[in-house]
Amino acid sequence: MPIMDAGTDAELAVAAAQAGAAVVRGMYGTQLARFEKSAGDFATAADLEAERVILDLLRTARPDDAVTGEESGRTGADDTERMWLVDPLCGTLNYAVRNMLVAVNVALRVGSDITAAASADPFTEEVFWTDGERAYVRAGGVDGKLTPSSDSRLVDVNLDPPFPNGPGFRAVRLLADAEFAERFQPRVVSTTLAVAWVAAGRRAAYVTDGHLRDSVHFAGGIALCQAAGCVVTGIHGQPLHTGAGGLVVAADQETHTALLQMLGNQVSSDR
Repeated sequence: MPIMDAGTDAELAVAAAQAGAAVVRGMYGTQLARFEKSAGDFATAADLEAERVILDLLRTARPDDAVTGEESGRTGADDTERMWLVDPLCGTLNYAVRNMLVAVNVALRVGSDITAAASADPFTEEVFWTDGERAYVRAGGVDGKLTPSSDSRLVDVNLDPPFPNGPGFRAVRLLADAEFAERFQPRVVSTTLAVAWVAAGRRAAYVTDGHLRDSVHFAGGIALCQAAGCVVTGIHGQPLHTGAGGLVVAADQETHTALLQMLGNQVSSDR
């Protein structure tokens, strides 16, 4: 079990994610006001309250840092290299219909690197976290090292928009790929908690489209997977956040290679 200084950025990320998770858990099942955003997207009162609690904690502990919240946008100095990325409730639609598959994500970017991150499951009360070097899950106050595994053969495919690489690439088309169906078992949970599950060995892989640099949704999960030793690239196997973007994160190289071949078949079939 790691020995963590209570004043470290990693411990602050854990504490912030736990604070947000407590709000999400406490408001679950209640009548929640909805606040429309764009293209059918919305936030609930739980999103806003969880973000307020998280941001209050971060600003108190690190008053000179900037913060980007899913609901409130960016605040803080423009010239700082330290930026907290906060997604107070990833899986809002799930939550609104009383589905417990949600996450609370907090990550710190220093320069171009994510140096601390935490992804909390409000209902199991687990927190997946990294100090930028190793990845752990905290449950009942005890930390255990995250160990990726492809044994489950479960692959989560994100079907939520936007789809910047369509029509040449659409993650949904993996579900109709005969080789994919033979080798893997698809899952669609509609929350980035599933990215953390790859690091934890509960998913073999995760695939999504999108431009994900500084994403409040994905920054924490990507950092967890990198620290745990997963294979993490863009959708064409390129370095993350370059070219077409997107994300393929796999528990091991064999799984990653197989998925890239299947994704490459999509491009070939469109030519």
